[in-house]
Amino acid sequence: MAQGILLVGGLGRRLMPLTQTLPKPMLPVAGLPVAEHQLIRAKKAGITSLVLATSYLSEIFVSYFGDGSRWGMEIRYAIEREPLGTGGGIRNAAQFLNGDESIVIFNGDVLSSHDLAGQIRMHEERSADVTMHLTHVADARAYGCVPVDESDRVTAFLEKMEVPVVNTINAGCYVFSPRVIEEIPAGKSVSIEREIFPDLVKHGRPIFGLIDDSYWIDIGTPKALIQGSIDVVRGIANADALEGAKISYRSNEYIAMEGAVIASDARVSGGSSIGPHVNISSSAQVNGSIVCAEAQVFEGASILGCFVAEGAIVEAGVVYSNKYVSLEGVQDL
Repeated sequence: MAQGILLVGGLGRRLMPLTQTLPKPMLPVAGLPVAEHQLIRAKKAGITSLVLATSYLSEIFVSYFGDGSRWGMEIRYAIEREPLGTGGGIRNAAQFLNGDESIVIFNGDVLSSHDLAGQIRMHEERSADVTMHLTHVADARAYGCVPVDESDRVTAFLEKMEVPVVNTINAGCYVFSPRVIEEIPAGKSVSIEREIFPDLVKHGRPIFGLIDDSYWIDIGTPKALIQGSIDVVRGIANADALEGAKISYRSNEYIAMEGAVIASDARVSGGSSIGPHVNISSSAQVNGSIVCAEAQVFEGASILGCFVAEGAIVEAGVVYSNKYVSLEGVQDL
């Protein structure tokens, strides 16, 4: 049985202004927080004990997830008072886990449909130090490259380069042996990507990569977040988390959460996500957008590729494309 750590402490600067009041893993994707989608994927893979490594707006996670009993899981919280980086955050969170089971690390800004149970199985069958999820991308210049040999053993962990040697990249989900986490210095800011992984490879440690090209997206920008939500609504990405959600309507065109009111002549399409207690008035159009809880879209308004924040108002007759609409005003995405 594996345990999990969900890294949710980042400030989400690339997602501004969406993260002014919400940490990025609590932003809604298909009506549910990104972190909830990850939590359900963890549970489906057999993980029932999870630590949330938090920092920015940590109280929002505690309020929403509590002790995890609502999902049949045990959730604890490791709150960073000072930034510890990915490695330091993992080391800090691991103190709240018990036993010597494998530890699965989830990155808080990734949506993935890869074979997580298979990744855990591969790790344990090979007695690996680390087994990471790798995926192919068309253009690897924006990512670090991770070449592997014929046995799937990682041979290098390379920084971004203009001419990548391979197009397999680090997809942000790792299975660690507890002995490796114990080697990370406690209380220090450490990067697993820039320090820990390259050092393990340099010293010939057993680091393997599971190459899985199932759906994967880094939702670190507003447009990527909206695309991820559309893909979940349309069934392109894993949608297991929606099975137990309070939904009033669901189709490939849109999902509406409990309490949403949509006028009979309004048109909602394009994989849109409509949050709880949203009101969409007569003749309004919502296409490929995320509308958060208790927002209002008034008569004849039209929004395309927009993120409408909780409680925000889209005035009657306006036409918005690729905008962030909040109580404070309207901004470009």
